[in-house]
Amino acid sequence: MTGVDSLLAEGLVAPDEADGLRQVAERYAVALSPTVLALAKAKPDGPVALQFVPDVRELGTTPEERVDPIGDKVHAPVKGIVHRYPDRVLLKPLHACSVYCRFCFRREQTGPGGEALTDAELETALDYVRDRPAIWEVILTGGDPMILSARRLKRIVRALDGIPHVGVIRLHTRVPVVSPELVTPGRLAALKATDSAVYIAIHCNHADELTHEARRAVAALADAGIPLLGQSVLLRGVNDSVEALDTLFRAMVRLRIKPYYLHHPDLAPGTAHFRTSLGEGRALVGALRGRLSGIAQPMYVLDIPGGHGKVPAGPCYLQEFDDGTWSVTDPRGNSHAYPPKSP
Repeated sequence: MTGVDSLLAEGLVAPDEADGLRQVAERYAVALSPTVLALAKAKPDGPVALQFVPDVRELGTTPEERVDPIGDKVHAPVKGIVHRYPDRVLLKPLHACSVYCRFCFRREQTGPGGEALTDAELETALDYVRDRPAIWEVILTGGDPMILSARRLKRIVRALDGIPHVGVIRLHTRVPVVSPELVTPGRLAALKATDSAVYIAIHCNHADELTHEARRAVAALADAGIPLLGQSVLLRGVNDSVEALDTLFRAMVRLRIKPYYLHHPDLAPGTAHFRTSLGEGRALVGALRGRLSGIAQPMYVLDIPGGHGKVPAGPCYLQEFDDGTWSVTDPRGNSHAYPPKSP
């Protein structure tokens, strides 16, 4: 479902907001899948609706926000490729999704039909990978690569699997959660590789997103032998509580998804109402230490604006003193001395 008029008809936005929301929709793509629409209607002010229903606050831009918040364009040698780190690249075959998150860091690029690579452009991007033996991991993103047809997805995976120096093919996707019907036998078959490891990073921000259908789609991926990672974004009003994060990460692990990254929100235009402070984020992550098993703990990360890469942003538990001794803070906040290395 797309468009403000459809949202009005479904009772998800107020009539007096319609004009402002039409301005939002002219600038940023709006789409809710049937799964997301049902969840949003069930809880119009809930954590799913907040992520996907447009908000007039998106029309405002704060001074620190950027059109290209993580510097994709700085590291784009050919269309469809972002090469920020020596051993891995992003391959973006399209910029379309089945839903559009209101906090998306690529919101200036994504939308229906968003810059899908032509056959020739895809081949140029693949040649870029073939010509650089240092590239060990290729991350399919966009947009959402899982909305590609099974045929095109298979072509890309097979091409990458045939490059000897590519050891890992990783897909970043919302599909298993927001459009679980797209996890079809054809797409599962398309993800099979013989020489490279295929990983899928599933974007999920709240346990409410893990419907029965989503759980079945996730199980199908796991049962196909694909290792699953979890990516989440810390979002004010959606999951910025210890309880919400605890429930989400436990649910992920139970579904065989290893929580991988908890992202601090990027400085995308019109998204200030979603951002917590770094201090608030560090406090939340610190509160999970000792409360959650290690397999349920993601790394809290900040993507440095301008394209300088990701860094861990979580709390520090160690402090070194001039005499070589250390102070170590335990999960309950108590400090303990740790001796220096013996001569």
